[in-house]
Amino acid sequence: MSLDGKISLSDIRNTRRLASIQKWLMESAAHLHVDRKMVSQLRGAVFEIRQGYKSKDSKRQNADLGNAANAYTNFYLPVLGLLSIQIDSDIEYRYTRSQWLILKGSLHGSPIDSMYVFCRDILGYDLASFFKRVSPRIKNEVEAIIQALLQ
Repeated sequence: MSLDGKISLSDIRNTRRLASIQKWLMESAAHLHVDRKMVSQLRGAVFEIRQGYKSKDSKRQNADLGNAANAYTNFYLPVLGLLSIQIDSDIEYRYTRSQWLILKGSLHGSPIDSMYVFCRDILGYDLASFFKRVSPRIKNEVEAIIQALLQ
């Protein structure tokens, strides 16, 4: 599996965090209607992280769906984490039907539908605040790169 991140339950030493992630896994799998036998064997989650997902590139989608099948074969829940709320409804439907959990880049919601709520409530890291803090630096770097390219 070559995705962007992985949470393995066996790697978590903090018992409170472990319980939180296990509960989140169970709720997420139930939300996706994952077979109960599979749910009891989940070892964690794997993540594909994107800024948004509007491309209708079928090759990319098929690769993602193959990754999801591989994730389930290895007892991991596949998660598409979006940093924005941009996702085409057809793509969202196709991924959800293939039992991908989609976490959109919304500041509100629950840990099973919002990337930022998931990070804050389940992982214990406020990703939204991080982006607010570093946004001016990122903007300055992007502007500097564009200026250099245009000169």
